[in-house]
Amino acid sequence: MPLPQTSPKANAGPGSIQFTGKREKNSGSKCVISMHSNTTTTVQDPRNPQHVKTFTFDRAYWSHSGFQQDKDGVLIPADHSRKFAGQRDVFHDLGKGVLDSALQGYNATLLAYGQTGSGKSYSMLGFGANKGIIPNVCEALFQEIKNRGKNQEYQVTFSMLEIYNEQVRDLLSRARTPGGLKVREDQQRGFYVDGLQAVPCESYAQVERLLAQGTRARTTAATSANARSSRSHVVVTVRLQQVFLDRDLTKQSSINLVDLAGSERQKSSGSEGDRLKEGSRVNLSLTNLGNVISALADAAMGKKVLHIPYRDSVLTKLLQSALGGNSRTALIVAISPADICYEETLSTLRYAERAKKIRTRAVVNSWVPERARRAEDTPLLGRGSSRTAGSASCSRAPSRAAPSRAEPPPPLPAPPAAGLHTVLSRPATWAQQLARAREGWERQCEALAQVSRGTLAQEQRMVETLPHLVNVNQDPQLSGVLKYFIQAGARSPCALGAPPPCPGAPPPSCPFRISDRHATFTNVDGQVTVTPHGDCQVVVNGVPVATTTKLQHLDRLLLGASSAFVYVGFPAERRGEDPSPCDYDAFQLERAAAAGVSAASLGGAAGGDGRADPSVLAAFQDYVGLMPLVAEANQISQELGKGLKMELKVKNLASADSRGCDLQKEVMVKVTQETTRQVWIWSKAKFINRKFLMEELYQRFLDGEDGPMAQEDDPFWDPVEAVPLGSALVWLQPLAYGMECEELADVLNCDGLAEAVLHVHVTPCSATGHARGEEDVVTDPLELLGKRIDFQIHVARCLGTRWLKEDARRGVQIGYRVYDLPSTLYTKAVWKSVNAQIGETVGFAALGASQEFLRYLQSDALVLDLWGLQEGCAELRCCRPGLPVTGEGHVLVDTRETPAGMDTAQTTANQDPELYVKLLELERETELLRSSNRALREENALLRGSLGKARPGGQAHQPSGTLRMAGMMAQPPPACRPRPRPLSHDGEFARALKAFYHSMRAARGQLLRLQHCEPPEDNQMLRPFVHQQSQMLKDFGDLLDSSLWKLKNDVALIVKKKREGLLHIK
Repeated sequence: MPLPQTSPKANAGPGSIQFTGKREKNSGSKCVISMHSNTTTTVQDPRNPQHVKTFTFDRAYWSHSGFQQDKDGVLIPADHSRKFAGQRDVFHDLGKGVLDSALQGYNATLLAYGQTGSGKSYSMLGFGANKGIIPNVCEALFQEIKNRGKNQEYQVTFSMLEIYNEQVRDLLSRARTPGGLKVREDQQRGFYVDGLQAVPCESYAQVERLLAQGTRARTTAATSANARSSRSHVVVTVRLQQVFLDRDLTKQSSINLVDLAGSERQKSSGSEGDRLKEGSRVNLSLTNLGNVISALADAAMGKKVLHIPYRDSVLTKLLQSALGGNSRTALIVAISPADICYEETLSTLRYAERAKKIRTRAVVNSWVPERARRAEDTPLLGRGSSRTAGSASCSRAPSRAAPSRAEPPPPLPAPPAAGLHTVLSRPATWAQQLARAREGWERQCEALAQVSRGTLAQEQRMVETLPHLVNVNQDPQLSGVLKYFIQAGARSPCALGAPPPCPGAPPPSCPFRISDRHATFTNVDGQVTVTPHGDCQVVVNGVPVATTTKLQHLDRLLLGASSAFVYVGFPAERRGEDPSPCDYDAFQLERAAAAGVSAASLGGAAGGDGRADPSVLAAFQDYVGLMPLVAEANQISQELGKGLKMELKVKNLASADSRGCDLQKEVMVKVTQETTRQVWIWSKAKFINRKFLMEELYQRFLDGEDGPMAQEDDPFWDPVEAVPLGSALVWLQPLAYGMECEELADVLNCDGLAEAVLHVHVTPCSATGHARGEEDVVTDPLELLGKRIDFQIHVARCLGTRWLKEDARRGVQIGYRVYDLPSTLYTKAVWKSVNAQIGETVGFAALGASQEFLRYLQSDALVLDLWGLQEGCAELRCCRPGLPVTGEGHVLVDTRETPAGMDTAQTTANQDPELYVKLLELERETELLRSSNRALREENALLRGSLGKARPGGQAHQPSGTLRMAGMMAQPPPACRPRPRPLSHDGEFARALKAFYHSMRAARGQLLRLQHCEPPEDNQMLRPFVHQQSQMLKDFGDLLDSSLWKLKNDVALIVKKKREGLLHIK
């Protein structure tokens, strides 16, 4: 998208769909993005395909598919009809617009925003032969300078900074400033970075070298401090000054190219339910950037905006001119086409939709030489080194309504005098600046040449001849940058870029980062071994090692919590194999496999169509992605002496669903205080937020700033709370027929194991609470439609609770919710008892049972949640007095009114289609039984009517006494006469159904036991285990067959008796 040439404004740039990552591919994801033109992007809701949203931008690029590589490795369309857009297309539309604006004298800014892994860094920096916008713009700029006229002079400086955790780091400086560089404010220049190096350049080769130097600095820092590039912002600034000698005119412009941090961090930082919400400085910049964009968009639409929060974060301070001032600004958003990223993709596009409304007022920054000469009377460094260090991204020219000649900004910064990055202390002309910069470049090249005579010049030969380690980073652009050679006969401690120790730094025995002496690599007799130092963590091919271990070619190593390396062996071992396929995701998958975690273990086995469940695969990918974060958090906790142990858990939401459906799985983190054995359960979002806060606390510890901290500000502390242990399901179908239900239900935890057994009674009763008998059983739930239904739920006992076996001082509570109750009911708390005797009964009443309530009884289950109580935590309570009750004290349910015109079919159609189909099949299967029952009832009524008519209504005449006496003696008295046998067999039918339900409960118990059986680790016991499993399956099948056979026989017998009774009467 070229920047506008006529009316400078900020535009939301294209939705750049980059290549689908391995996470999406491994999840079996489907594409939910489509682009039918070069300006529109359509997003389809994977859960509701009819729900489609369309967004319109200045440009929309498709780079997900339809490409191939040319001979130079550049990605091009597979054929001319393909809509694939490569890096050249993006530069042609975007990069040239940025460059043209700068050459005209405007400040220009391009921001890249998007989810980590969606391609924003690829669009900005590129990879391999596919150069991104930043190198292409710089190369085109110097090509333009090469073709300049005789009466034109160009002055170019280059700077590169990184913002992480609200700290600014100069990527072109080797000096490490504790706390980062300071952001200051000047009345003319606005916000700028004090001490930032701006290096004069006269060729693209110099810029390319600076880019490589900055990238290497990011890689080294990320390796030593475990920081991830996706959490940091990178700002590249190119300042251009053009002098037109024949027109007495000078123009100056700044090109700001910003690669923002991964946008998913903004969403995760909000961790719902966390008391330290939005507390992390890691997320502050993106969060505040969204606030600024929203405020500017509201102002552009004419809304009253009282305050725009530029000053709330470092990033928005430096981007103030770019967002709402003197700059032509564009935004390129990168989105993932995968369905598992639908929510993040939609959020990103809405973000761009808001940014599209912002308008800026850019002016041409120009002045005449007379004013420039007067400006030279002011020393260049009159305010100290901060003026030289000004970042181009914070230069702010006066805002005008149209291009004009502005006051001259400060001259471009001088080059370093001592070495490449030293700051001058006296004013200098541009010729002097460039001469000193050239002198610095020559000294650096000479130094490199001297080093090359040692090892650097031989690097390629060493790569070909020596075993070495190659770094692997989460960001592919930072992988393969660092190489560590293992000399023959050497015993070299592996520092791997560890920074020098700071005051208060931890001992190297338990490093969160890689310590100065983390492990020793030895190359002796053609074998390379690794030996960890002390308790330092070393993982080889997913398996932790504590002793000397021999390395093989392409072995994968994890040093510390998440610093990954590939070992490249001796030339004889390589056989032309390339270590590049060993990416960061492969490390984590291998780590998960070594821990016994896979998609299959989470229930992601392939279905009938051969594809695994996408929700399970997505949960597995979340699990794998969180593994290094949890490892880092545990290392920080260990080093800081917090005593917390964190472990990942996957919860199956079906265990808490009243229909027991196989819903999505949820990844959570179980946190245990090893001293007090207190337990907390953190959601994924809450853990990520806490992890950022832990990193900030750890950094202060390394910097020696770990002073006293209030308990409520400690990310490792939480108040003691009740912990969800698991859920049990008690199916309510017997209640729909007026039958009692008694269950011993297993409480399944997140691992699918039985946490406890609940003894529960669900009993139909009268309004006064008396249990109903068999004569009240119905054969069709529709007979209860519109009638009052009373029932009681009695939670008797909680048996064999593992929670109390681990710590006898704990307690338990049971919570459940019936149908449409607005709140959860909790039983009393029982402490210090493994077999808790609860014995609580609650009565419920539906005054006029609706069709939806009857359907709920037939198809849903009562979900009972088991909560674990700990010492010091408050017991769970519900506001019972606030619930509606009957005069007898029964809690009212089914109080919602059904909207007029909504019948049962419509209600059912709104539910899950698959469940609806299954329900229809079940209804069809039982329709014959219902029809037979109705026919028998009609026959029963007819027989009763005919029997009544057959009885004598009275004698026509009074018989004689003798005859009357004889008749009385011949016939027994009426009380002794045999009454006609009733033809109703409803009780027998109810008893048959009850027996069938009891047998089904037994079958369900057998099925649960089958599910919980785990194969033995000993192979010799595998054959008996398989035999036992086969026998259990056979018993399960026999039980099902016998139950169905008995039900059919009972029903047939009832029908036969009915018919015999009818024939007897006739």
